[in-house]
Amino acid sequence: MAESGRSGTNGMGGVNGTGAQTRLGGLLNGHTAAPAAPAALALQVATGPGASAPAAGPSGLGSLAALPGILPVPWTEITRLRQKVADDIGQVKREQRQAGHELSLQDQEEVARARILRRVAAWAPEWAKEHVPLGAEDLERIRSEIFNLLFLAGALQKVLDQPGVEDVLIDGPWMYVDYYGQPRQRLRSPFSSRDQAVEWVNQMAAESGHGERQLSYATGSVDFRLPDDSRVAATLLTSEHVIAIRRHVLKSSTLEDLIAWGTVDWPLAAFLSKAVKAGLSMIIAGDMAAGKTTMLRALGREIPQHERIATLESDRELFLDTDETPAHVLAFEARQGNGEIDAAGRLSGQVTLAELVRIALRYKANRVLVGEVRGDEAIAMLQAMLRGGAGSMCTLHAKDPEAVIDSLMIPLVEGGMSDRAAYRLIAGAVDLVVYVDRIDESYLVDPLTQHYGRNHRFVTHVWETAGLAEGGGVALAQLFAPRDEEVRAVRTRTPMDERRLAKLIRAGYQRQWLHDYPDGQWQPLQLIGTAL
Repeated sequence: MAESGRSGTNGMGGVNGTGAQTRLGGLLNGHTAAPAAPAALALQVATGPGASAPAAGPSGLGSLAALPGILPVPWTEITRLRQKVADDIGQVKREQRQAGHELSLQDQEEVARARILRRVAAWAPEWAKEHVPLGAEDLERIRSEIFNLLFLAGALQKVLDQPGVEDVLIDGPWMYVDYYGQPRQRLRSPFSSRDQAVEWVNQMAAESGHGERQLSYATGSVDFRLPDDSRVAATLLTSEHVIAIRRHVLKSSTLEDLIAWGTVDWPLAAFLSKAVKAGLSMIIAGDMAAGKTTMLRALGREIPQHERIATLESDRELFLDTDETPAHVLAFEARQGNGEIDAAGRLSGQVTLAELVRIALRYKANRVLVGEVRGDEAIAMLQAMLRGGAGSMCTLHAKDPEAVIDSLMIPLVEGGMSDRAAYRLIAGAVDLVVYVDRIDESYLVDPLTQHYGRNHRFVTHVWETAGLAEGGGVALAQLFAPRDEEVRAVRTRTPMDERRLAKLIRAGYQRQWLHDYPDGQWQPLQLIGTAL
């Protein structure tokens, strides 16, 4: 993908290159270009006329130094030009298809650069007849914005390109940017109105291949992916329009990375790695933003090469279907309905996670990995674990360690199971429960260094299921847990089930490791706050 120029707003950096030397020169009708100008992009981040900006900080209005100013023309002009270029690209694609050729993404971007230059060049003199003529930098900013709207994330691309950005939330006129290990920033929204924000959402949804997901008062909430796989959720069901973007900055995480980040120590990583290779089924639980998906992603890369995995998600987040994963991965994604109700009373076109579990097993997947269990897929997932999907894994939202089983019980009972049947299913299907917690100090300032703190994410507990409890629930044996002043998981004295331990040993685990590291090998937890 690097050669296609899709890395951030650099995509238009080559717009002023020499078209005659490209392999699509013939398609571009003899296009020639002006000398290269600095790439810019298009983000409106400003405090507004006459406004005073508070000091940057967790609650103040900050500014991102690299972000340029407001677009020099109304948004409607940008979108009108973008549509003309999109029509141009569509025409070239149709002509090439009729000639027996399909344009690659790189070819489409090359065509777009040439057509953008031509369209903006023709438009600028007309604009200047009734407005102040635009300079070279303004014209380059417009060209970059059009390209970003076609192939990237448009007005938000500069924000998403900033190092460490994890989440972006636009709430009416304000934008909140969360970073990995940095404090949140509050900025002006890049959108000047609700209509502009809604238009951006619908354009991005259409470009993502989900054109049926259009935000409107009739459809008050939509979700889709941006070209860089960031997840977008947008709604008009709030007092202001709200757009939430979740980036995936740790898409290639491994257990070695988790050790370096302090999420696990070596003894715990070795245990989890061998548990995966031994085919033990796991639930990875934790509160919001604790790192459950990152943990599941890392454990998925521990699955042996000779196996086949089916990843099932409502929104793509695991990204295990790459060469970095040894095992063969089939990545399934649920589909939303198109709003129409079919004869059976279902949303037409809808494919649920529960249905995907059953579908995935037809493709001879050894294991099923579910991104997050929330609804009736819980029953199908646990049944798959019980009936042969040994080593399957999923994540589960639970606000504290003691709430894991209760959190899993809710979708099971809502799916029609009795309490006893649900407990029996959990006890029979699940081998291990891993709990990931976090301490957020990204808003605190270290009095010694004057640096902000960080988000500490780490495993606190690992339980082994031990059948049904006397009271009718699921019996859990605590294998790793906090001890004394250590808030992270260290080995307990609870013996592990011999049958499961034998599987671990066959997978390469050494029995003495259960006793060699009684206090773990955690690096010191550098906390700013004194109260945990």
